[in-house]
Amino acid sequence: MSSKLFKNSVLGVAALSTLALSACFTAPYLREETARRVSAPAWMVNREIESNGFAVTAYERMHKRHADANLYIEGDGITWVNGKTKSLNPTPINPVALHMAAHDDASNVAYLARPCQYINIGGYFDMNAPKTQCDPMTWTDGRFSSEVVDTLGIAMDEIKKRYDIENFNLIGYNGGGAIAAILAANRSDVISLRTVAANLDHELYSQHHGVQPFSQSLNAKDYAAQLVSMPQHHFIGGQDEIVPPAILHSYLQALGDTNCADYTFIQEAEHEAGWVEKWPDLLEKMPSCKGPVQNFEYEPFEPVYAPRAEPDKP
Repeated sequence: MSSKLFKNSVLGVAALSTLALSACFTAPYLREETARRVSAPAWMVNREIESNGFAVTAYERMHKRHADANLYIEGDGITWVNGKTKSLNPTPINPVALHMAAHDDASNVAYLARPCQYINIGGYFDMNAPKTQCDPMTWTDGRFSSEVVDTLGIAMDEIKKRYDIENFNLIGYNGGGAIAAILAANRSDVISLRTVAANLDHELYSQHHGVQPFSQSLNAKDYAAQLVSMPQHHFIGGQDEIVPPAILHSYLQALGDTNCADYTFIQEAEHEAGWVEKWPDLLEKMPSCKGPVQNFEYEPFEPVYAPRAEPDKP
């Protein structure tokens, strides 16, 4: 498939998915259908990977053995219904990381949902299929727990063995970015890290929103020292009210002096909106350690506004 045809097909399904979401595609089985419609035009094949007692949902398009792979990790999904009620199913309504993976025309692209997403919790997807018990702690206080991180790490090992993958370029959205950072700090086969709207300091996140800390979770910020030499690029939105730029700034401060980290601040981007259509261009910002040493300790995020053309006079 040509690059142009590939991009046109996934742009078309993005528009279809937007219409679906606007029509209240919130039921769990319809969330699964949304994932199918996003992945199918990009020729991504769905399967489940047994990992650490979980069935992890994967979508893959793998064409080249003994090569590197771009691996995407999904965001937190639906964690709470409101401030007091935990979600019964964390499957995302809008799978942003899957959208981004579908826009990636690399030879090897894989996507991993988070544990307990896209599975038959309580018979939501298929009333005739066996029900899966999943502790809500997995997508609430323990969303970045060592168990969750290990589960996705084991799934990566399975993908690596199955397709003879050499190394991974990790890309994580929202909480998936936090998990990607922790995995990158602990694995020798991760050669780059990219995050989008990522919760890289959940302690600051909890303070910002006035909620209880994620008591069962690891914090990506605590792994910054192990990531100083990791080529990484972080994308954050100026209109993001869920993960504001201050959270990325906190992580960058912990990172300290390095020539391996950079970020792109998109003023008009929100937490979910504004990323997918830009992703093919943002993907070209390949992380490297070739630039000058930077220190992010006092560097502010300056709003960047795109200039608007003056309208023609009548």
